[in-house]
Amino acid sequence: MQVPQDGEDFAGQPWYHGPLSRQKAEALLQQDGDFLVRASKSRGGHPVISCRWRSSVLHFEVFRVALRPRPGRPTALFQLEDERFPSLPALVRSYVTGQRTLSQATGAVASRPVTRQGPIRRSFSEDTLPDGPAWTEPLRARKRSDSQPAGLEHMGQPTEDHPGSGASTMPASALPRTGSDSVLLKVPVPLGSIADSLRASDGQLHAKAPTKPPRTSSLMLPDASGRPPTYCELVPRVPRVQGTPAGHSCPEPEAPWWEAEEEDRCFARPQAEVSFCPPDNPFGLLGSQNRPLETEVLHTLHGLFLEHHPGSTALHLLLVDCQATGLLGVTKAQWGAMGVASGLELLTLPHGHRLRLELLERLETLALAGALAVLGCAGPLEERAAALRGLVELALALRPGAAGDLPGLAAVMGALLMPQVSRLERTWRQLRRSHTEAALAFEQELKPLMRALDEGAGPCDPGEVALPHVAPAVRLLEGEELPGPLDESCERLLRTLHRARLLARDAPRFREAAARRLRGFRPHPELREALTTGFLRRLLWGSQGAGAPWATRLEKFQRVLTVLSQRLEPDH
Repeated sequence: MQVPQDGEDFAGQPWYHGPLSRQKAEALLQQDGDFLVRASKSRGGHPVISCRWRSSVLHFEVFRVALRPRPGRPTALFQLEDERFPSLPALVRSYVTGQRTLSQATGAVASRPVTRQGPIRRSFSEDTLPDGPAWTEPLRARKRSDSQPAGLEHMGQPTEDHPGSGASTMPASALPRTGSDSVLLKVPVPLGSIADSLRASDGQLHAKAPTKPPRTSSLMLPDASGRPPTYCELVPRVPRVQGTPAGHSCPEPEAPWWEAEEEDRCFARPQAEVSFCPPDNPFGLLGSQNRPLETEVLHTLHGLFLEHHPGSTALHLLLVDCQATGLLGVTKAQWGAMGVASGLELLTLPHGHRLRLELLERLETLALAGALAVLGCAGPLEERAAALRGLVELALALRPGAAGDLPGLAAVMGALLMPQVSRLERTWRQLRRSHTEAALAFEQELKPLMRALDEGAGPCDPGEVALPHVAPAVRLLEGEELPGPLDESCERLLRTLHRARLLARDAPRFREAAARRLRGFRPHPELREALTTGFLRRLLWGSQGAGAPWATRLEKFQRVLTVLSQRLEPDH
């Protein structure tokens, strides 16, 4: 294989196919080891490596880290798991010539490139089934949009021409259409999801794109090369429309609710207890009725999480946690009912009882789902060790100074410290042997940090924390007794109460910190929905069992995890 030098533009490489749907990529990959690089619709157009391995086609997101422009260094770095590269060709050369696995969890190896036939497409073919919003390059003569509703939502995205790309597009009939969805691993592991967008109906072509570009992302520094943005820099959605008359531009993109300016509010007499958990609407992946732990759903979720870097998953979790806590996205109706401006204030008040119960259930449900990601690995020992490593990396991405989502961090650490997981001695030994850095970070950084947070200490400055650790105060206000000797428990009680007062006082600063981290972030609708409490409740207990009392559901699922743990590593 002729692999280009680092400085060459990857758009000119034969293994780069430009905008290409998942279905057409799968049709091109015939043998194990075949691979190509494409611009994925569901990742906003930035590169995804598609590779056939063990008769399945896997798709790996290439995470792009933007750097501040400086002379003599690249404007961005590219990575799959650990190592970062100055360019995409350098990454491909390293993994192909060195026969390195694209991910530890799958063991997939890319060895034979599928070369592009003809010039790079300038847009996704209109007859291709969409798997998310797409980026397109402007034609010389005119601009046009995707014919699918997902494409209509992203009209007005500023684009740049790829160097050396031709003006013509490959005919849609050149490749056979397949009805296969994403092909995933055959082991139930992590949890991800499906749902926000309906893609069945066709839209209409727009004659002209709007000339005014949407606001640019501030999550990452701008890329001086002008190449397509990373997944976290997808353009804002615009309201869905049935069609736009010729000669008229699409409406201006609206800012998402987590970027809305906070109104000046004062205390009002509360009217009722408020819930920030959205109603359990039908989920696209689960349907109206589902059984607990459906294998097909778990396979799909596993593939979804493999396609996302821990940093991206952490921002998705932060967004959902902020909404569940009432820190962002509080409606006027909710504010009028609860009488205060933030859920961080509400949970310290008597009429915050419902919110406190919802937060405790969410914490435990996320921890159970994380434990299932490890205990559901019935394959090789290395697979379970890779699942442990994935949870550790997610916890590192959630810690203070990073995403700063401490409730999410508590849930992930709860999964790692759960007795059914911590007793897996061979799995933890394999983690220390194969992923030493992750094992050291867990023991030396994450465990002491979590212990300090549970004791009412630890970092809580709104500058490095976006969403504070509220579980100790919530448990205390719900009547749970503090563990330990009487003198230590009294000190811990005072620290917890003092921390709760600080959380209520600094709620506006936490809101600013969370909004600052999420500014410009455009979540993947499927992953965002998979992290909601309602989806996880349906996934773990099914549509019928989800309505049972929380204590009953928790007890039953703990027994399930105990059985799975014993099967993996029986007691001697």
